Amino acid sequence: MITHLIHHAVGSRQRKLWLLGGLLLLALLTWLMLGHGGEQLEANEMPTFPATQGPLTISIIEAGTIRPREQIILKNEVEGQTVILFLIDEGTKVKKGELLVELDASGLIDQRVNQQIQVINAESNFVNARENLAVVTSQAEADIDQAALDLQFARQDLKQYQAGEYPKLEKEAQATITLAQETLANAKNTYDWSLKLFEEKYISEAELKKDELGWQKAGIDLELARDELNLLKNFTYKRRMTELQSAVKQAQMALERTRRKAAADVVQAEAKLKATEAEFNQQQDKFAKIEAQIIKTKIDAPMDGTVIYASSTKMSWRGNSEPLDEGQSVREREELIYLPTTASYDAEVKVHESSLEKLRTDLPVRITLDALPNRVFQGRVSSIAPLPDATSMFLNPDLKVYNTLIQIAGAGAELRNGMSCQAEIIVEQFADALYVPLQAVLRVAGEPTVYVARGDDFLPQTVEVGLDNNRMVQILAGLNAGDLVLLTPPLNEAAVAEPLKPAA
Repeated sequence: MITHLIHHAVGSRQRKLWLLGGLLLLALLTWLMLGHGGEQLEANEMPTFPATQGPLTISIIEAGTIRPREQIILKNEVEGQTVILFLIDEGTKVKKGELLVELDASGLIDQRVNQQIQVINAESNFVNARENLAVVTSQAEADIDQAALDLQFARQDLKQYQAGEYPKLEKEAQATITLAQETLANAKNTYDWSLKLFEEKYISEAELKKDELGWQKAGIDLELARDELNLLKNFTYKRRMTELQSAVKQAQMALERTRRKAAADVVQAEAKLKATEAEFNQQQDKFAKIEAQIIKTKIDAPMDGTVIYASSTKMSWRGNSEPLDEGQSVREREELIYLPTTASYDAEVKVHESSLEKLRTDLPVRITLDALPNRVFQGRVSSIAPLPDATSMFLNPDLKVYNTLIQIAGAGAELRNGMSCQAEIIVEQFADALYVPLQAVLRVAGEPTVYVARGDDFLPQTVEVGLDNNRMVQILAGLNAGDLVLLTPPLNEAAVAEPLKPAA
C-alpha cells in the first residue's frame, strides 16, 4: 500500500513539474509575444503545431505494484492470544498439506477435559428429562382415562335411577297402596259382617273388636302407603336426582381438571426436556468448538506456494512491526502467512479521479517493470473500486484515487510479490485520427477553441474534441490536416463568460 502511495506521489509530483514548466514556458512565450526588447513577434515567429492525421493512442499511465492473483492469507483463528511453537522458514516452497505454523494448544486441551465432564452431566440430565416426559405422559393418560370413567359411571348412575330404579320404586309404592286399599275394603266388609252377626248375637263383642281393629289397621296401612309414595315423589326422588346430577357435574369438572393438570404436567416435562436438550446441545457445541480450536492450532498449507510472513510485507505507521518468530504471541484474526502461487499475477494501480471517466473493465494494458527493463507484459483491467482509496484520502484529503486491478496475461516466473511496475491502460487506439496538442485547445464561452494561422494572424476556430491522453487531443470536426494551430493561445480569451440564455 505504501509503495502504491509513493509511486502515485512521484507521478503526481512529475505532473506538477510538467505543469509548472508548461506555465513558465507559456509565460515566456507571452512575454516574447507582447514585447521582446519593445518589439512584438511576427505571426511566423509564434510556436505552432500542424494538425496531424495519423495513429493516435489514448492511454492512462499509472504506477503500481505486482500482487499474486491467487494469494491466500492465513490467519490465526484461535481465540484470544496464543504462542507460536513452530514456524516454517520464510521463502520455503511448500506443498499442499504441509505444516506451516503450530500454536500452543495446552490450555485448550485442559478446557476440553473440563468441557467433556460438562457434556456428560448435561447428557444425564437430558436422558432423565426424556424419561420423565414419558412417565408424565403415561400418568396423564391414565388420570384422564380414570376421570372419564368416573364421569361415565356418574352418568350411568343418574340414568339408572331416573329411568330404572325410581320408576320401580314408584310402581312398588303404587302396588302397596293398591294392596292396602284392597285390604282396607276387605277389612271393612269383614267388620260390617261381624257387626251384623254381633247384633244377632252370633259372635262375641271381642270378636267384633278384633275385626274393627283389623279394619282400622288396614286404613292406617293405606295412609302409610300413600305417605311413602308422597315421600318418594316429593323428597327422596328430588334429593337423589340432585345428588346424582351433582355427581355427574363433579365428575365433569374433575375430568376437566385432570385434563388441564395432565396437559400442564406434560408441557412442564416437555419444557424441561427442551431446556436440558438445549443445554446438552450447547455443551456439545462448546466441546466441538474447543476441538475445532485445537485443530486450528496447526495451520497447514491449503495449496502449493512460497511462504511469505505477513510481517515482512506490512509497515506500521509507528515503525516496522515485530518480525514473526517462534515464541511470539499472536492474537486472534492476526495475519500470519501469505501463500502466493507463482502461476499468475495482477498489477494493482491507483487511477486519479480525473481519468476515471475513461476507465472501464477489460481495457488492454501494457505493463513494464524497473526490475525487468527488457520485458513488456500484457494485461487487462479486471476491476475498478467503486469508492476512493481510504488510505490515500487519510494521507491527503484532496487526493481521490481508485484502486484498479489489472490481470496480467500468462504465467510470469520472473515476477515477484511487491515489485514496482508502470501500467499503460489503452483506452482507445485510432489508426487514422486528427489530433493537436492538448495545450492548443481553450474553452472560449464554453466551446473548445483553437487559434488557426490565417495569413499573418491567428483566428479563433471552434472545434469538436474527442478523447485525450494528457498530451494530444482528438479533433472530430473544425480542423483539417496541416492546419497550423497556436501552441500558446491567448489565455485572456478563455475568461470570456458564456452567453446568457434568454429567459423562457
